[in-house]
Amino acid sequence: MLTINVAVLLAVIVVWRLRRRTEARSRFDEKLTVVIVLALGVLIAPTPAGQGGLNILGQLASGVTQASR
Repeated sequence: MLTINVAVLLAVIVVWRLRRRTEARSRFDEKLTVVIVLALGVLIAPTPAGQGGLNILGQLASGVTQASR
């Protein structure tokens, strides 16, 4: 039996949709892409990779905040 990870499938869809030319996208296309990316984020967030990404972004944000002082 073949199983497909939903997060991987959404990542492939996002890459496929973003490869299209910007001029060819309608407003609906852009909104749909945003919804798909948000769903992908929700699926990735609780995983170890998602937590690692959150830690990296937190360190980057604190570094930028300290550098601006």
